Amino acid sequence: MSHDVETIRAQFPGLAGTANGKPFTYLDSGATAQKPLAVIERMDRFLRNEYGTVHRGLYARSVESTQAYEQARVTVAKFINAPAEKNIVFTMGCTDAINLVAWSWGRKHLKKGDRVLITGMEHHANIVPWQIVREITGLELIACPILDDGSLDMDAFDKLLDERVKLVSVIHVANSLGTINPVKELTRKAHAIGAKVLIDAAQSAPHMRLDVQDLDCDFLVFAGHKLYGPTGIGVLYGKSNVLDDMPPWRGGGEMIEKVTIEKTTFAPAPARFEAGTPPIVEAIGLAAACQWMNTFNWEKIQAAERTLYDYAEAGLATIPGLRRIGTAANRNTILSFTMPNAHASDISSILDLEGVAIRAGHHCAQPVMQRYGVSATARVSLGIYNTQTDIDRLIAGLRKVSELFR
Repeated sequence: MSHDVETIRAQFPGLAGTANGKPFTYLDSGATAQKPLAVIERMDRFLRNEYGTVHRGLYARSVESTQAYEQARVTVAKFINAPAEKNIVFTMGCTDAINLVAWSWGRKHLKKGDRVLITGMEHHANIVPWQIVREITGLELIACPILDDGSLDMDAFDKLLDERVKLVSVIHVANSLGTINPVKELTRKAHAIGAKVLIDAAQSAPHMRLDVQDLDCDFLVFAGHKLYGPTGIGVLYGKSNVLDDMPPWRGGGEMIEKVTIEKTTFAPAPARFEAGTPPIVEAIGLAAACQWMNTFNWEKIQAAERTLYDYAEAGLATIPGLRRIGTAANRNTILSFTMPNAHASDISSILDLEGVAIRAGHHCAQPVMQRYGVSATARVSLGIYNTQTDIDRLIAGLRKVSELFR
């Protein structure tokens, strides 16, 4: 499929219509992306004509549903170039996937004095689970600082990375800054001292080709709803030897081999981590999103988004007093900022009156806000369907904000 943005936009019914009497301009894809017809129609067709439980029934509808669900796992594995579908665990989301690693791998392998190394730009989902497990295991949670431009302090990273570090857990693209971290380099360095690596790819999966074998990470997580798929579904990729060495973290049906009152033996990965009825429809919707994304040329997606990003930055630079938060040399799709005298929520509310949807707040990244001495930022995040017209509407709205609060 050619990268014709107007043709792409036509596939997103959620972008049609108006907001407050103005053309609807959606610039919050970093929070959640709109859904293409390919995903909507696939889920609708499954619910209308194909739906049945999975792994449990012997009747035809159940068997066919099981095949569709497991084929979704195959599709996702290919999407990130995992060696096999057994490397893919379906979760409730990206946050759930990180919690799974923390509660399963972390509780088994981390002890007092061991360190988990994160960064100062992490989403709360890659901070709080480790703090909770810290109370159980005695692990130390340390964070590599970030520089003024929002890039990772690589000198500090090298100094913090020693034999006490057992896991490096790092965000690929910072949701509050847009910084793209050099995850392949970080993985190489971590493996050199024997540490495992988890990559939070929530913000990178929709925008760049992921290859877990090339990255050589031990874990990678992402969410369906940011990848133009449904909510309620996420992915944990894990190397086979790592997953096989992890105990289950939830108990229930389908994650077992045999249950007696006295003892239970558990199924191999990934079934071991998928207790209960799984998100069947959502997994099929995620697979549809992956297939839809693969109809595009990824280099063209990145080039188009880079051009639009540069256009947006040039527009923001024309707003008096606007302060950009996150100006690292290697960044994309996320533009965070503050404006004189106007709180981020004021900016968002006024833009909403103009039909422009952006995010305002701490973006589940309060340590980042503390680093830059702000309570919140306004955040624009781009998707595959955004155009220069969207940015023009944004800038026009910000000029109104500037006038109101000057």
